[in-house]
Amino acid sequence: MLLNPNCKFWYFQTQKITEMKKETKERMVKTLNIIAKDRKRTNILKSSEQKLIAYLVQKIPMWINSDGLTAIGFVGNVVVASSIVMGAFINRYWLLLSLIGFAVNWFGDSLDGRIAYYRNRPRKWYGFSLDVTVDWVGTILIGLAFMIYAQGAWKYLGFLFVVLYGWQMITAQLRYKISGQYSIDSGIFGPTEVRIILGAIITLEVFFPGSIYYLTTLATAFLVYSNLVEAKKILTLADQRDTEEKRIKEREIVNRQRENA
Repeated sequence: MLLNPNCKFWYFQTQKITEMKKETKERMVKTLNIIAKDRKRTNILKSSEQKLIAYLVQKIPMWINSDGLTAIGFVGNVVVASSIVMGAFINRYWLLLSLIGFAVNWFGDSLDGRIAYYRNRPRKWYGFSLDVTVDWVGTILIGLAFMIYAQGAWKYLGFLFVVLYGWQMITAQLRYKISGQYSIDSGIFGPTEVRIILGAIITLEVFFPGSIYYLTTLATAFLVYSNLVEAKKILTLADQRDTEEKRIKEREIVNRQRENA
């Protein structure tokens, strides 16, 4: 039975769409494998976040490189800090600008290293050093902005938050040094979840003035708990590595003695 021209057209169109979907899926799987290289994620949103990153790295223009994305991420932090300062001196509705800042920061900070791997132009140690430095400076700016916004003794919360977030960053570096596996997450929470929580806290402050103090206190208390838990894990991991290295060294000494016997 021969197909009429219209049926043939729709048949080939359907086949073409099916092939395009298959090709897109295969490209997405390949990209996901590339961007996941050298990084272990444990955060709640890891699945959807990784898929979004895999999609975006394919769309970023070639004239935007990793350093440019790092700069974009830093600009996002500057926007967040500026919105808090303007909320203090002009009007608290300026705090809503921080939501844009967090989104911009996520875009730059999440894609700068991943796009380098996607384009096969990784600068592992340079990118690692630059990313940590820029993130730390951005965190300090946001902490200082909170200290400007806060009243009275609440100002110390900003300082404490920066210290605790810095502790979390140090823990990530220690984990990398000891295990060789770099992870930017602390259990089920990663930078993305932290941005969402901070954005929600700042948004609530706009409509419920003063709530930022109590919510930030809760977030700070959680950071204390999280840092203590992660510190215990790191110390356990470090002890295991010391034991393993000692065992290897003793084995080498025994083998050397046997060779010299």
